Amino acid sequence: MKTFVFDIGETLVRDDRYWGSWADWLGMPRHTLSALVGAVTAQGLDNSEALRLVRPGIDIPAEYAAREAAGRGEYLDESDLYGDVRPTLAKLRQLGMRVVIAGNQTVRAGELLRALDLPADLVATSEEWGCAKPSAEFFERVIEASGAPARETVYVGDHPANDTFPGARAGLRTVHIRRGPWGHLWGADDQVNATADWVIQSLTELTVIAGK
Repeated sequence: MKTFVFDIGETLVRDDRYWGSWADWLGMPRHTLSALVGAVTAQGLDNSEALRLVRPGIDIPAEYAAREAAGRGEYLDESDLYGDVRPTLAKLRQLGMRVVIAGNQTVRAGELLRALDLPADLVATSEEWGCAKPSAEFFERVIEASGAPARETVYVGDHPANDTFPGARAGLRTVHIRRGPWGHLWGADDQVNATADWVIQSLTELTVIAGK
């Protein structure tokens, strides 16, 4: 292996703050929105559908802009990172691996992640690239960013439909991490286990994979 590329939400960053802030903005209990996110996830739908269940016809980009204008937009700090993120990324770089962070996020999320000064060679988001997972174009960009052949590049993510399956179709090695709602829901799925090169519980396991 030469390069490890990481999804963002529920791989590196907890989504608690993200969905909690949306619930607060829409004036509803956080538990209710969280449960709806779980429900649409189990149905195989995009998690934004949870917002449309709460407010049918919602213009999500417009609401996002309104939140930003009101000073209630996206925010990330060290507390949003899973505890194994910083030490694992640092260890991978010590082992000579290139570390890339690339997931379905906004331009603002990319700015916030770079401000955290993570031990990564590159941080990029789908909005910055102009393409999103699970498109083939996104994974072509991943391979370009990797600087290594696809079979020497590992894509790490929690969502099979966005990470494991399209990553494998692009020729990448894939890791499914069992955390967050998507990671746990499909962690024991036969197709996920047959497709992913590795299924892990913690990012710390990647340092062993890096030596293979």
